[in-house]
Amino acid sequence: MPDTADLASRLRFVLARTSHPGNIGSAARAIRTMGFARMELVQPAHFPDREANALAAGADDVLANAGVHAELVDALAGCNFALGLSARRRGVTLPELDPREAARQVLAALIRGEQVALLFGNERSGLENEELARCHAMVRIPSVDDFSSLNLSQAVQVMAYELRMAMLGDAPPAPPPEHDEPPADATQMEQFYRHLAQTLDDIEFHKGREPTTIMLRLRKLFQRAQPDQRELRVLHGILADAQRMAGLAKGEK
Repeated sequence: MPDTADLASRLRFVLARTSHPGNIGSAARAIRTMGFARMELVQPAHFPDREANALAAGADDVLANAGVHAELVDALAGCNFALGLSARRRGVTLPELDPREAARQVLAALIRGEQVALLFGNERSGLENEELARCHAMVRIPSVDDFSSLNLSQAVQVMAYELRMAMLGDAPPAPPPEHDEPPADATQMEQFYRHLAQTLDDIEFHKGREPTTIMLRLRKLFQRAQPDQRELRVLHGILADAQRMAGLAKGEK
């Protein structure tokens, strides 16, 4: 088993649209006690903030080094594997994991040298469908049905604990997938999705229909497939040829 500090360095906790700075501080404390340090914040309502530092209870290094981003894609830059935490099932159908299985899969990815993100949503509304669409799977903490919503920092603590136990040998890593090249990271996937969306427009695929649902389904398909970098280059080539043929067809009219 690789050194736990080395594994932990490749894991980031991403908090999206956090309303209360105290929850940021409490989350920082939660991950620091389990040996993690990287936090990325997307559009926090208030940060930096004294309340965040107060509730971090000494985990000030986590707050000081936290990245602050205007867009989720920037917080996920370089990630090969992303899991989204959600208290309830959403419109985006993703593989659903419990925290222990999620930790096992995260550990396997870290051992393979991949960059991994755990994504947590806003305290009131959780993750939006567009945010979950950037994840490879969804994690649900099995709380009771009539009172299912955990505080944000509590959810962070549950996942940090399960990951800590997995790294200490509580859960064996899953076998690595077969890849000729490294898997595409989040930035490369976003570039592909932009190319795909533009190509669908160029070939007039939607024919006036709303493209959002189609793109969400296609995101789900390719997130599940987890293409490597060579496969993504092939897909870009196919899209480029489709665009070229569409241009020629339009020129013939």
